[in-house]
Amino acid sequence: MKLSKKKRILIINRGEIASRIAKAVRELEHIAVGVWTDNEINAPHLQFCHEWLKLEGSNNAETYLNISQILNLVKKEKIDAVHPGYGFLAENAEFAEELEKIGTIFIGPNPTAIRMMGDKAISKKKALESKVPVVPGSVGAVDDLEEAFRVSEEVGYPILLKAVAGGGGKGMRACFNKEDVEKNFDVVQRESLAAFGNKDLLVEKLILNPRHIEIQVLGDKKGNLYHFFERECSIQRRHQKIVEEAPSPFIGEDEKLREKICETAIRLAKEVNYDSAGTVEFIMGEDKSFYFLEMNTRIQVEHPVTEEITGIDLIVCMIQSALEEDLGIPNQEWIRRSGHAIECRICAEDPVTMLPAPGKLTGFDTCFPQGTRFDNCLYPGLVVTPDFDPMVGKLIVEGINRDVAMRKMRAALEGLLIEGLKTNVPLLKVILRNEAFSKGNYSTNFIEKEKPQNQIDKDINIQDIFKKLAIIEARKIGL
Repeated sequence: MKLSKKKRILIINRGEIASRIAKAVRELEHIAVGVWTDNEINAPHLQFCHEWLKLEGSNNAETYLNISQILNLVKKEKIDAVHPGYGFLAENAEFAEELEKIGTIFIGPNPTAIRMMGDKAISKKKALESKVPVVPGSVGAVDDLEEAFRVSEEVGYPILLKAVAGGGGKGMRACFNKEDVEKNFDVVQRESLAAFGNKDLLVEKLILNPRHIEIQVLGDKKGNLYHFFERECSIQRRHQKIVEEAPSPFIGEDEKLREKICETAIRLAKEVNYDSAGTVEFIMGEDKSFYFLEMNTRIQVEHPVTEEITGIDLIVCMIQSALEEDLGIPNQEWIRRSGHAIECRICAEDPVTMLPAPGKLTGFDTCFPQGTRFDNCLYPGLVVTPDFDPMVGKLIVEGINRDVAMRKMRAALEGLLIEGLKTNVPLLKVILRNEAFSKGNYSTNFIEKEKPQNQIDKDINIQDIFKKLAIIEARKIGL
């Protein structure tokens, strides 16, 4: 395979995804350029970068979201390409366009695709145009409360009030009658405006006991589009995922359903000329009917489970696509899956309330089963502040089947020792031993129904804690 000329690739992100991208850049023999701020001068991703640049500022708005500062840095340092990771500017069409204007490659989809799929009203219209099933509801934003009442009556209660520009579980309220709509309409508008700068809302039918199924897609600049099967992301709190797996235990051995939903995702991606890594998300009812939810025009947090079952490095492919290189994928049939993978998001949050718990990491150690992958940004002295997402790591395991993968994950969670930070590990341990989860019999209301947070062992074994802390301290001094 012919190597392209070395490119200086700026990674405009932090944490585990910045490390992940830097490793892919190095593998492709390009130059990884990392960024740091005064808030994180010892950021672990910098050890995987060839060069380091400083972002001036004390918060996200002044650093990772500061388009003008980043563009000035790109021009001054003669950067060839920029990878945004996820979050921050990853789905910002304006940023992609500005890079294009100065001749710098944006490692992601074309700005038109970002803009179309980033707006839930437009993406829903595109889905309808490409004959992709959508949840019954308003085709575009509802203008006022009266229109919300009318659409709600047409589709039938319960319904979901949902921000047009939403994401991450913000700007959403379930309504079971007209009174709920009246009570929540202004509330959701205000929340949407504060979070996304856009108060427009959609009204959608609320699917009860749904599954959250998403399809990983990848396109190149030559018009080729591939899917990498599905991921199950139904274990969520506050509409945010905490456990993901591939393949979906709900789809199971139903290969006709798997093929149908994957082909549907490809059809939508082709409709918008998609040309990078992306995810088409669906909501699936108890009868296995499925509806388009949204498309994330970036790499997803949970992409590792797809990599584990297909053996394909999605970040590498994403970079190759942006540089107009051959992906080395001859056809769709060449992409195969094997085994089962599970990912647990490790978050600095209270395991009972599931709310962020900022703090300082004083130490950590691992004792994992064979084959465990731990993408993380942990280091002694790390301060998790309210300014950043509380996710500090992703624990990923792969087994020959789902039972083996669950067994490995239970062992991996037991072998993750964290000192100083409160994390959701106790909650994840309960979930992995839950009977409904073990049988694959769960939906997005798992937390509400099973209440795993109430099953966390409150009778803490102090002796066991001191043993674990002793191990960490011994490792610190090289014993």
